[in-house]
Amino acid sequence: MLKISDLSSKRTKLSIIGLGYVGLPIAISFARKFDVIGFDVNAEKIALYKKGIDPTREVGDDAVSDTSVMFTHEPEDLRHAQFHVIAVPTPILNNKIPDLSFIESACRVLGQNLQSGSIIVFESTVYPGVTEEVCVPALENESGLRCGIDFKVGYSPERINPGDPDHRLENIVKIVSGMDEDTLNAIAVVYESIIEAGVYRASSIKVAEAAKVIENSQRDINIAFVNELSLIFEKMGIDTLDVLKAAGTKWNFLNFRPGLVGGHCIGVDPYYLTYRAEQYGYYPQVILSGRRINDSMGKHVAECVLKLLVKMDIPFHKAKVTLFGLTFKENCPDIRNSKAISILNELNEYGIIPLIFDPVADKHDAREEYGVNFCENDELKELDAAIVAVAHDQFKTYDFEKMLNPCAVLADVKGILSPLEGRAYWRL
Repeated sequence: MLKISDLSSKRTKLSIIGLGYVGLPIAISFARKFDVIGFDVNAEKIALYKKGIDPTREVGDDAVSDTSVMFTHEPEDLRHAQFHVIAVPTPILNNKIPDLSFIESACRVLGQNLQSGSIIVFESTVYPGVTEEVCVPALENESGLRCGIDFKVGYSPERINPGDPDHRLENIVKIVSGMDEDTLNAIAVVYESIIEAGVYRASSIKVAEAAKVIENSQRDINIAFVNELSLIFEKMGIDTLDVLKAAGTKWNFLNFRPGLVGGHCIGVDPYYLTYRAEQYGYYPQVILSGRRINDSMGKHVAECVLKLLVKMDIPFHKAKVTLFGLTFKENCPDIRNSKAISILNELNEYGIIPLIFDPVADKHDAREEYGVNFCENDELKELDAAIVAVAHDQFKTYDFEKMLNPCAVLADVKGILSPLEGRAYWRL
């Protein structure tokens, strides 16, 4: 089996399979200690990395330019490594069922190039059991090798927080797990070489898998609670953020704010847990209830804007409306599973085709994912309604007063702006 000394002495290499928001930072960090192969099936992405361009904006162009990572889309290059980290997406299908196609494909590709004595660590979010019940058989079938004898596996859930400059890979405690004690120790040592905050050794792979899905499920439920509060307080004519500020003076009050909940983690991971629970005959109530509330918030925002347009005597079917922000969260270019698009879709139902403006999101991704184009800065004028759906820092500096018509509507979903005199102002 792989000796860690072979990695540190660079007699063998470490590979990262999947170079997105999770995989790229890991590859860059590990390359400071080991010889690293960065593999992704997307040849266009690999070409950007080779040019020193970071489309994820997670590590920056300079870090990509300066790294020693060997970027490749050739599967055969994986044969030069014996420690592999799989960090591919695990989204959900339209029916909210886990989509394991990416991780299964990664296992097939690696299995066809797997060397005896290797250790494979999975970082992708999965439900408890996927590593041992789905990934291991796929690796065995493709490689002809036997898990536990010819190769070992472990699981270390990613905790990357895209767009967060403070909580980075190195200063977040890393959960690690392995199929046996020796594997756990080896994986822990490798990650300890780059994780300044240290590692936590989980008692089993399933425990580590479960820990990941409940982290985001817990956050999803908490946000659903404050979203429901915003629905209640709106009917009462009470400002939700004022209530939260007052309640926040208690030492143990949790600081959550209402908003749209999308992305590839919080809006997805709960479905992995509920799917697995239902396989065991338990039908979750609280988790799915929270999901229903959060999934409905885009529709609620659109309806509130429409009511305000009517109140301000602006015919909404002729209104010039702009949606500010399409990414799933602030200061991050990722548009996967963005709930801002649900606002757009609801407006379309009423015949409104809004302009879309986002200085952070990737224009190409927006066209490919949602079939939308972004407007230019010079089109942000004489607006009847501005819907600030995402709390990008740049939006906090914008002069919306110059963009809006008299008596226009300013919908500030996250409450990052101040009301404008003469304009209808609304926030969750």
